[in-house]
Amino acid sequence: MLSTTLLRQLTDQVQELRATVDTQLRPLSSRQLNFKPSATSWSVLECLEHLNRYSRFYNAELAKALHGQNQRYNPHEVGFTWLGRKSYDTVRPDNGQQHKTIKHMNPAGSALGPAVLQEFLEHQEQLLEVLGAAKGANLNRKAVRIEFFRLLKLRVGEALQFVVAHEQRHVQQALRAATAAQSQANAPVLVV
Repeated sequence: MLSTTLLRQLTDQVQELRATVDTQLRPLSSRQLNFKPSATSWSVLECLEHLNRYSRFYNAELAKALHGQNQRYNPHEVGFTWLGRKSYDTVRPDNGQQHKTIKHMNPAGSALGPAVLQEFLEHQEQLLEVLGAAKGANLNRKAVRIEFFRLLKLRVGEALQFVVAHEQRHVQQALRAATAAQSQANAPVLVV
């Protein structure tokens, strides 16, 4: 895919994620935000806290990779390495396989409040700034360390795709948790 097309597509997707969280998840009650559809699933806030933990690392890593880049790099085809393709395929929203998360990225059991939503939205603003800074940069440059094994690096373009796909995957999960919370709240109560 051409770099300009990819960046425009990713920018649109981040704006959509931000709008979804702001309009569909932010208005929920604290009880709904913390509702877990099952004992092993995450609540809305746990899904977003998981993304916040990744954003704290990847937003800074991407900004660092783009800092000082020549902003006159011509539009170019953005490719994948084997590692980049594998990473992206693992987190794609349409990949229905569940994956065990790294312990320090797992928010299960954390005491979370509405500040998680605000932090998520702030991370989206930062990501939009990173995407803006990526215009004119070489997106095929290997410069973004992988969070769980920092000796390995992804290309800038594949790291951007990984981050956005990962966010889409878990925002969809948060929306399912919200739907379950609302269904549970509307369920009839049997009084005997």
